[in-house]
Amino acid sequence: MGGGTTVWFTGLPSAGKTTIADLVGRRLAEQGRPVEVLDGDVVRTHLSKGLGFSKADRDENIRRIGYVAGLLTRHGVIAVVSAISPYRAVRDEVRAAVGGVGDFVEVYVATDLATCRARDVKGLYAKHARGELRALTGVDDPYEPPLAAELVLHTTGEGPEESAARVLALLGSRTAPVLTGGAGGSCSEAVAPRSPGGAGGSWSEAIAPRSPGGAGGSWSEAVASRWTGSGP
Repeated sequence: MGGGTTVWFTGLPSAGKTTIADLVGRRLAEQGRPVEVLDGDVVRTHLSKGLGFSKADRDENIRRIGYVAGLLTRHGVIAVVSAISPYRAVRDEVRAAVGGVGDFVEVYVATDLATCRARDVKGLYAKHARGELRALTGVDDPYEPPLAAELVLHTTGEGPEESAARVLALLGSRTAPVLTGGAGGSCSEAVAPRSPGGAGGSWSEAIAPRSPGGAGGSWSEAVASRWTGSGP
């Protein structure tokens, strides 16, 4: 079967990754393309349960997401990943592995820290300020920006719909497996999780803006995610 594409959104908490990823996933589905959205928080709940937030655990979480994305990509699916993924080395590791079975597109949502603090979609920055949370990425835990992302989004200057349109335009311009098909293969063991995940299933999520926006939408978001499994 021809290879697909992994579109990997990375950035600080509340940068807008999930909002844009969801929009991209919806637009691709409307075009009739096979697509799955893998949200980092949902993966932590169902595939990476038990992992903490040390560097080793964060890297392992990204490897597990990358492994699933690689399997989907191998079978011609467009895997849209939304994950902070703070460390450059493990992102590059996933890129190399997924690139062996399909295309890999890194999208850096380069929202500045002050804007992310103001949005604070999940209340993480407020918890950190109250001393209830430590090791918050971008504050007292490192975030290593991509050095050569395929696309950089500056969400302070454009709305979610505009950002999503830029991602879709990039995908449409690439002579990539997402459009032309490619040779199949096996996902590299470099991203295989060291311990198996749960039963098979399909990731899905719904995002509803808390306040109406203009043509570009609103960056305020409420995230409701679910896992539909086929096992016990």
